[in-house]
Amino acid sequence: MFEIFVEKFGGASVNSAEAIRNVASIILSEKKKRLIVVSAMGKTTNSLELVLNSFVEKKTIDESIIENSKNYHKEIINNLFPKGNEYLETYIENTYKEIEEKLLSYNIDKNYDKNYDSIVSYGEIIGTTIISKYFEEIGLEHSFVLATNHIKTNNSYRRAKVLWGDTQKNITKSILTIFESVDTIITQGFIGGGENNETTTLGREGSDFSAAVFAYCLRAKSVTIWKDVPGLLNADPKYFEDTRKFEQVPYSEAIELSYYGASIIHPKTIKPLENLSIPLYVKSFLSPKDEGTRIDCCSNTKPLMPSYIFKDNQTLLSIFPKDFSFVVEENLSNIFALFARYGIKINLMQNSALSYSVCFDPIKDDLLQRLITELSVSYSVKYNRNLRLITIRRYTEDAIRNLIKGKKLIIEQRSRLTAQFLVKL
Repeated sequence: MFEIFVEKFGGASVNSAEAIRNVASIILSEKKKRLIVVSAMGKTTNSLELVLNSFVEKKTIDESIIENSKNYHKEIINNLFPKGNEYLETYIENTYKEIEEKLLSYNIDKNYDKNYDSIVSYGEIIGTTIISKYFEEIGLEHSFVLATNHIKTNNSYRRAKVLWGDTQKNITKSILTIFESVDTIITQGFIGGGENNETTTLGREGSDFSAAVFAYCLRAKSVTIWKDVPGLLNADPKYFEDTRKFEQVPYSEAIELSYYGASIIHPKTIKPLENLSIPLYVKSFLSPKDEGTRIDCCSNTKPLMPSYIFKDNQTLLSIFPKDFSFVVEENLSNIFALFARYGIKINLMQNSALSYSVCFDPIKDDLLQRLITELSVSYSVKYNRNLRLITIRRYTEDAIRNLIKGKKLIIEQRSRLTAQFLVKL
């Protein structure tokens, strides 16, 4: 039985012709059996999201967004194939025409999540098709497979759950057979195949999770996520100039960091790998020979230092019983059920005898107002927006003082290893 390595490239690592050439050079630098999981190029997912939302709001297709996205991919194709590639040129035109035809066929007042998955999933298919044709051009032997035929899910659109039994069966039967004749397989991240062959998505940034699913089912030797940073850092360089890299991180700590919002790894990625002790590497595609960060079953983080996580544009919602009764389990049960129905991701919560407050990621204005309207039937509701949630993992008093100095503190919570502060900037 051969060893299989799973590697994920996404966003910045495939956002230009030069970046795609770099991906090819990484693959060609070492001969091994590897399954390549690729997410949409650059900001394609955002563009397709805009196309859908504009159509929902205006009832017409915004041709300028379509053209910008189409031209972005055409530019990459022209740079990759100086002599032209008739197949890809026709493919791009037909694919964007298909997107427009799908939009026009939708009942836009119903099934938004289903329509969302159907439209944004084109980003991954377009990107992997272009990369596969480039691999053919340079003689990089490989096989192209559709993730929708292998990762099977339920129909919980935009956050589909993997059906592990069916997925395992499909991947074992198909992928292992393909690896008998080629060393490289390319497929898509983020997307899956739901019931009745409907396309589903695994949640934004879900390509990392796709890589973990393939790795688990293939009993892979390792997973590597290629980023534009040297590894797993103790803070986002967008906020901190003096970030430091972790050399090694336990699975449990990586799960905690992703839970609190560290953007480097999708929260669902770690657990399948931990179950089979498959190491996860976070490496830089800009310096592919550097070691990066290894996430595995080690006992301690190396080096041991605080991690800083910022989540901006947070909403704080505070709920008070109208009759001044206690906030008891029955009330909380109803409130949680409502949050679940609205797809609210709670990042921090705090309750007292007479109030219950939650901090969550931004949602659309109309959705927030509908939530408040429903809550207002039984409760008084107050809310604040545009807040920042600061999380310090393995905090020190000096770190806390430096971060909250000069900021209006709204909520503070501390546990043995984690401190969180909701502040107004």
